[in-house]
Amino acid sequence: MSTDEQRAGVDLTNLDQELTEDSGATKRDLVDYLDAVADRMLPVLADRPLTVLRALRGRAPFMQKNVPKYTPDWVRTVGIWAEASKREIHYALCDDRRTLLWLANQRAIEYHPALGLADNIYRPTHLILDLDPPADADFSAVVAVANLVRRALTDSGLSGAVKTSGSRGVHIFVPIDDSAPGDDVAAATRALAARAEALDPSIATTAFIVEDRAGKVFVDATRAGGATVAAAYSPRLRAGTPVSFPVAWSDLDRVSPADFTVRTAVDALAGKDPWADEMPAAQRLPEDLIAHGHTIPVARVAAMHEGKRRARERATHRARSGGAAD
Repeated sequence: MSTDEQRAGVDLTNLDQELTEDSGATKRDLVDYLDAVADRMLPVLADRPLTVLRALRGRAPFMQKNVPKYTPDWVRTVGIWAEASKREIHYALCDDRRTLLWLANQRAIEYHPALGLADNIYRPTHLILDLDPPADADFSAVVAVANLVRRALTDSGLSGAVKTSGSRGVHIFVPIDDSAPGDDVAAATRALAARAEALDPSIATTAFIVEDRAGKVFVDATRAGGATVAAAYSPRLRAGTPVSFPVAWSDLDRVSPADFTVRTAVDALAGKDPWADEMPAAQRLPEDLIAHGHTIPVARVAAMHEGKRRARERATHRARSGGAAD
């Protein structure tokens, strides 16, 4: 494998290869973009166990948590026990430009840091709401619900920053202090989602089961605990290679997620760091918000029980229909 060039001591190879058939971008475009935004992106990655989405030639894209055996010894890592797989996972910590460029050369396209830092990934530094539109909705539907979330935050004495997800939705980040344990942060997230939904249930829903959403924007409150989320400025493996781009609240209704790609986002930044500029200081979660959230069932658990109940109903219905046919 020939080296095309070297940056920060990293050999960069095969830079003129397309990332994917519909990416509209080469590996060079990816490397150039990440290098250009490194000073903005590294602060949101630093000291956070990192999961990346890689797209290697001839293979299906895959999420990678455990660093490969050939990882250079200068890449900082942290070992975290994974209860589900009963093994220790060695995550990369992307703390510097050299590591970011090495990951880019590995065709790591998406960057999903943990919500907590390496010493405790289960204590989130931000409360996060992920707005997910139905398949046939345009971005204006997401903007309308994002403004509901902002109202719910204001009503609770909180404020946050917003960015496009790099797909079709948005992520709203609320920086929080370390006074609330992870379970309380998760509860407050559920409460905010419920309060946003209550402001206009005709356009917003907290229904975890897709068939129950009735064409509304889903206010996803499940990004908590040991979860990850696409970082600000992270490219996404979508047609055109869009990026997750920070937007001022006042500009949210003037943009489209497709406006920001690895080819266009650097110019759109115009030398600024909107994520740092728009992010409020860390805030203490109100006790009443936490208490409210603890009255709301955890969505995944509730959906699992509801799915089992519906399966039993369908089985009973089939049995009765079969009996009638006999």
